[in-house]
Amino acid sequence: MNTSSPTGKLIVVSGPSGVGKGTLLRRVRESGRFPLVMSVSATTRAKRPGEEDGVDYYFLTREDFLARQSRGEFLESFEVYPGGALYGTLTEPVVRLLDEGKWVVLEIDVKGARQVLRTFPDAVTVFVLPPSFDDLEKRLRGRGTESEESLAKRLAQAKSELASADEYKYRVVNDRLDDAAADLTAILKNS
Repeated sequence: MNTSSPTGKLIVVSGPSGVGKGTLLRRVRESGRFPLVMSVSATTRAKRPGEEDGVDYYFLTREDFLARQSRGEFLESFEVYPGGALYGTLTEPVVRLLDEGKWVVLEIDVKGARQVLRTFPDAVTVFVLPPSFDDLEKRLRGRGTESEESLAKRLAQAKSELASADEYKYRVVNDRLDDAAADLTAILKNS
């Protein structure tokens, strides 16, 4: 397997839930300055209305996912909770896109990033930070989509993830979207 490409680039973006990774990446992608392609993850969870296989996720049966996992077909994979849905990034589509000269973006958690770096140690790694932990909590509460128990779990997970920010080559504070997009653009331009 070719894990390097003269023209393609692997970009790993992580950060706690609610920090605005997706919005930031969308802004930079829409600028059209880079040949960015979002990686499509695989999952065993059920397809939701409007989702398309190969676009939103690669929807796999648990058996197929585990078989692929045992064959080493994932760059990274994890189980949300014991017996729950499995998620992961298949190696083949990422390598194919890199070989086509694309800049492949993996929006994944810290554990997944560590796994990816075993195969792609030269990946561009970016951690998106909130201006403060209090700001992150306000963003998550402002969504109004979670119970207090769920919110407490997300905030505990966020603290753990924020403690790992120094493992990333670059850090971007998402305080003002325009400024954060300019920072990420500069990182990509100079990587």
